[in-house]
Amino acid sequence: MSWATKTAESLMERMPKMHEGKGYAGKWSYDYGVVLKGFTLLWKQTGDRKYFQYIRDNMDDFIGGDGSVRGYRKDEYNIDHINNGKLLFMLYEETGLEKYRQAADLLRSQLASHPRTSEGAFWHKQIYPYQIWLDGLYMGSPFYLEYLLTFEEGKGLDDVTKQFILCEKHTKDPETGLLYHAWDEKKIQPWCDPATGLSPNFWGRSLGWYVMALADVLELLPKEHGDYTELVRIFRDVLTALRKYQDEASGVWYQVVDMGGRKGNYLEASASSMIVFAIAKGIRLGILEGDGWRETLDSAFQGLIVEFVLETKEGWVNLNKNCMVAGLGGEDRRDGTYAYYISEPIITNDLKGVGAFLQACAEVEGLLAQ
Repeated sequence: MSWATKTAESLMERMPKMHEGKGYAGKWSYDYGVVLKGFTLLWKQTGDRKYFQYIRDNMDDFIGGDGSVRGYRKDEYNIDHINNGKLLFMLYEETGLEKYRQAADLLRSQLASHPRTSEGAFWHKQIYPYQIWLDGLYMGSPFYLEYLLTFEEGKGLDDVTKQFILCEKHTKDPETGLLYHAWDEKKIQPWCDPATGLSPNFWGRSLGWYVMALADVLELLPKEHGDYTELVRIFRDVLTALRKYQDEASGVWYQVVDMGGRKGNYLEASASSMIVFAIAKGIRLGILEGDGWRETLDSAFQGLIVEFVLETKEGWVNLNKNCMVAGLGGEDRRDGTYAYYISEPIITNDLKGVGAFLQACAEVEGLLAQ
């Protein structure tokens, strides 16, 4: 069995309904979408309907017959809550059921009134005003682009591409080429530099979200769009910067990307999986050609398996060394320091990590099968 198949089978056995998992309490949580995008890839590759059924069953727990979404509140203006909507296009196309279209319309309506920075970048959440977080690009932009292409005749695509352009403009470090986790336009958050508005560190998973988002958007964005080549440049530049910090011994990446040798830092599974996914997809799309990208991918994919994966006696996949969560500000006063990022719990089989790992495996194994 391929690693993608083994991972999907493990998920179906352990969590037939993801929202019933420990810590979820039935909530509409963005990480379901990370997992289910992996199932979509696997279903397309294998044609096995059980993978489609798993997607549908998990989405149908939330989508009402009238297109309502259980547990979703538009007025929270939380960009994370858009992510699961990516599955609705495929479900609508496959079943023809209006409820999926209506649910997509509901999530689209959030983006129509979602608060923005002065230049038009979406705030991460209403409770995090005037802030761009790298994570948010994954949560909102691929859904937004696919909605515009599917239901709005491809009008207004510039609003999607400018999200990435503005994010890079404000978060890029000229020395390393890496992107800081977040930027506060008002420069008043306790975690930011009062002169630049930037958070102080390069968090692996936030960079992973950003390059995954770009890979997904570049697959759908028409090549003739005026910003296509600029998004390709950003994608290549960020991955080239990340490649400089790939751990030589293991082939994977650290929790705090540029501080590999520092006490307390650790090789982190979710970020590494996301970067592997982005490189593999970039190669498949013909965006990353030559320049040793295949060798980088081989080393990194091998590293994922060796460094993070343990199989149980039942043959289930355990993905170790996932940062459970990391953010900035809020009630916890998360300050974005090095000490903060390494203080968050490290867990096994976090859905964000497992979902990214499943997507990475499906992309890499699809590439190898060509």
